[in-house]
Formats: sequence, structure tokens, C-alpha cells
Amino acid sequence: MNSGVLSAALAGFGTGMSLIVAIGAQNAFVLRQGARGQAVLAVVGICAASDAVLIALGVAGLGAVVTAWPAALAAVGLAGGAFLICYGVLAARRALRPAAGQSLTAGGAAAGSVRAAVLTCLALTWLNPHVYLDTVLLLGSVAADCGPLRWVFGLGAMLASLAWFAGLGYGARLLGGVLARPGAWRVLDALVAATMLAMGVLLLARTF
Repeated sequence: MNSGVLSAALAGFGTGMSLIVAIGAQNAFVLRQGARGQAVLAVVGICAASDAVLIALGVAGLGAVVTAWPAALAAVGLAGGAFLICYGVLAARRALRPAAGQSLTAGGAAAGSVRAAVLTCLALTWLNPHVYLDTVLLLGSVAADCGPLRWVFGLGAMLASLAWFAGLGYGARLLGGVLARPGAWRVLDALVAATMLAMGVLLLARTF
């Protein structure tokens, strides 16, 4: 039982981390704020707390559906597996052929106050449709496949979010130069692609 709990937690942590590290506006904003030391705690807290709420909604919603209708597990597995594979293909494409200007820099206008940083962070988090696909739909569907351990999986994903944003925000001053290079994000995208493709294939295999 203990090994099952640990496996579910590690799976949640790995899946959550693979989704969160994908390059995007939210990560770019956290990196800029961290590199400049402006409202880092507020920004990291908003990102991690928002992810925790969305992950919990995903786990609770899809878990309830699966409990009430076991046949939904097959549909969730198909949808989640297909989504993971598509996500992996897109990440692999970014790794092999990065778009021009894909690198992240600490430059650009950053929020000049805690209030401005909070509002910007909230907008980047809650007005981004991809965050709902990643947390509510994707992580929720994979968590449902864990059955009674789905909340352990969800907790692992929440811890991954907290670890990533805290590391990115507070480590930006040390890693900002490295993360600004397109090559660094190509390596991250390659790791994301491998993880997503592997998990997608496993999900589909279990469904069939």
C-alpha cells in the first residue's frame, strides 16, 4: 500500500512538473519577476495556489464521474491518452524546431508594484485557456486512472507546481542567464515530449 501511495505521488509530481515547465507567458513572467526580485513571494504564491485549486477541481470532478459511472474511465483514458500524445508531439516539435524568439529573457517591463504584479499574475493564470486543459482536464483525467489514490496523485502534482514556481522565482537570479538560452528550453521540451508520449501510450494501452 505504501509503495502504491508513493508511486501515485511520484506520478503526480512527474506529470505536473512535465506540464508546468513548458514555456509560456506565466513562466516568463515569474522568471522576470524573480530575476528582478519584485513581488516574488506574491507571484509564486498565486501561481502555486491557483494550480492547487484547479488540480483539486479536476481530481474531484472527474473522480466523481468515474465513481458514479465506471464506463467513464474508458472515455477518460482515451481522451487523456490522446491529449498526452498530442501534447508530447507539440513539445517534440518545439524541441526540434524552436520558433524564432523563443528564448526567455529577464528583460521587458516588469510589474512596478506588488499590486501590479498580482493583477498581472492573476490574468496570466486565470485568463489562459491552456491552464484549464492542463490542470482540470489533463491532470484530472490521469488522476482518475489512479482510482482511490487519485488524491495522492493530485497532491503530487500540487507539490510539483509549488516546487517549480518557487525554484523559478527564487532561483531566477542564478539561472536567468541559462534559462534565457533557446537551447535550455529545447532540452526541457525534449524531456516533456518523452514523458508525455510515454504516459499517453500507457494510458491508451490500459484503456484497451
